[in-house]
Amino acid sequence: MNRNALYMIIGALVVVVAGFSYYAYQEEKKPDGVEIQIGKDGLSVEEN
Repeated sequence: MNRNALYMIIGALVVVVAGFSYYAYQEEKKPDGVEIQIGKDGLSVEEN
């Protein structure tokens, strides 16, 4: 395996880890509890 392929694999792994970290951060940031929305379709209640 040449050096460029190794760098590409390492770079891809870094991108995957960064993407997963961002996703986990966004999920953790969501508020806990109940979300109530009133729209044109009526009343919507979602439990987080």
